[in-house]
Order: sequence, then structure tokens, then C-alpha cells
Amino acid sequence: MPDKSTIARPYAKAAFEAASGRLAPWAEALRRAARAVADPRVEVLLHDPRVQSQPLADLVAAAAGPDLEPTTRNFIRLLGDNHRLDCLPEISARFDEFKAQAEGTIDVEVISARALSESQQDMLAAALERRLRRTVRLRCSHDPALIGGASVRAGDLVIDGSLRGRLERIARQLTA
Repeated sequence: MPDKSTIARPYAKAAFEAASGRLAPWAEALRRAARAVADPRVEVLLHDPRVQSQPLADLVAAAAGPDLEPTTRNFIRLLGDNHRLDCLPEISARFDEFKAQAEGTIDVEVISARALSESQQDMLAAALERRLRRTVRLRCSHDPALIGGASVRAGDLVIDGSLRGRLERIARQLTA
């Protein structure tokens, strides 16, 4: 059976195409719907064969907000008809990726040994924008276990410039 991310891709693409020019409201509605299906009380209902798909889809749509556009509500109902409501978190994440790509932005996770100053963050963001040719949104955290340096993750790109990473690479080379 295919995993949820494989199932989510065509639905996210369809939602992205249906959103045409209304990406932000769609993204927010999908996030709220994804949070609703992740709720343990709703999650139990998703796997209960006695629960009909349409009332469940209506419940998820209601949780996504009263200002839900009709096309978004229909999309959630379609997911209910196809027994794919449990894929909403993955659909939402994929939709956000399509949205970021269309807007020319990318979320970058930076884990450094020490907290980065604002000027360091600005310099790193500028360097990544030049390399990735996109507007970068940094999410910074720190982990003292890195010893020094930082690790950067932007989509599929991973740059491990941490001292711990370098030491691990040296150890692998010495034992190979």
C-alpha cells in the first residue's frame, strides 16, 4: 500500500491548482483541517467503519473554519468520499511546498551550536538566497551537542558544517 506522502501529492497538486490566486486562505484552511484530523478524538472516528464519510468530512470542514470557501469545503468532502481525510496533514504540507515554490520562498532550518545573532542570521540568509535563488525564511535553533558550527536543511539540501559532523566524517574515513 502506498504511503500517505505518495497519496497526498496528487491531492495537494489538485488543491494548489484549485486555489488559483487564493493560496493563503487555502493554505490556512488545509492547516486547520490537518490539525482537526490529527486530534485523537477525530483520529478514532477516521478508522471507525461505522462512521459515514460525509458527516466526518463535514466535521473536519467545520473545524477548518466558518469562513471556508465552497471549493475548499468541496475538496474536503472529496477527501471524505475517497477515504483520504487521514492524509490531510501530508496534503497540507505538500500544498505549502507548492505554495512556497510558486512564491519563490523556501523554509530553511538552521541548527547551530550556539544561538545565532541577528547579523549572523542575516548573513546566512543572504548567502542561502544567492545559492538557492529564492527568498529564505530561517527557522533557527541551537544544539550544544554540535560542538561548533551549524547544520542547514533546505528541502532536500543538507549542509552539515558542524564540528560534530566533521568529526564523524573523519572517524568514518579512519575506520574505512
